Amino acid sequence: MDTHAEPEQTRHDAIAAGPPIRQLFRDVIADRLPGRRPRQAAMLFDAEIDPCWDDRSFLGDFYNEILHQDTCQPATADGLVLLGALAVDDRIPTRHRFKAVDLLFRAATVAERHLAETWPATPPHADPDSEARARSAVQDRTPDLLTRWSAECPAVRLALAGLAVVFPTDRTLPALTPRLQTFTHQHPQGTDIGDYVRFILVLAAQDDDRTLTVTEKLTDAYWTGTARGVPIRARALHLLGQMLTKVGSGLTRPRAGQ
Repeated sequence: MDTHAEPEQTRHDAIAAGPPIRQLFRDVIADRLPGRRPRQAAMLFDAEIDPCWDDRSFLGDFYNEILHQDTCQPATADGLVLLGALAVDDRIPTRHRFKAVDLLFRAATVAERHLAETWPATPPHADPDSEARARSAVQDRTPDLLTRWSAECPAVRLALAGLAVVFPTDRTLPALTPRLQTFTHQHPQGTDIGDYVRFILVLAAQDDDRTLTVTEKLTDAYWTGTARGVPIRARALHLLGQMLTKVGSGLTRPRAGQ
């Protein structure tokens, strides 16, 4: 009888599992996507893993596999399915659900944000077909994400609000004002969250003149600005992306016990 077989198998399983966040992501994806999965899921299910991975390095590699250095590639749209599944599962900690929604926002706005940065030149890594498919993939998942609003924590609600103005509808836009009322009461203008929420409401009003005025006011104050010839929507989404990053860096910082 081989008394070493079970311990050896246990060690192999532990190595194959990798860092704890990888194990958690794998469990969620296995439950929510039991059938065919996008190729990026191999990072969760392959037995061979990077021995240098800890939670942080794994997350960096995993997210970059889906949205490579903030650019869309042919496989990006498929990989966004993984982010959509992670974003709606309560087993995933708040900061990682926020990150999933944040990456969905970034995938949906790559074309506009990069155009704003490089205007009047064409973004050097632009892939219009992949960007369009990524945008459609995010748009398909946005209604399900927004239905979680009442059950979500404040951090994720802020990220969801960003998606809501990227894909405005006659139903979602009017809902933003009452949904964000608590934030406007608790976070005055001039704070990161206060400015972000108020800018969301400006975008929800769909008034180009007001959007332009507020965009220029905020970028003149302390955000990275863009050329005045850039289309208004691209300038606004470029600014909104910066603001969401700043808001998220404070809201999703790991705390003891999380």
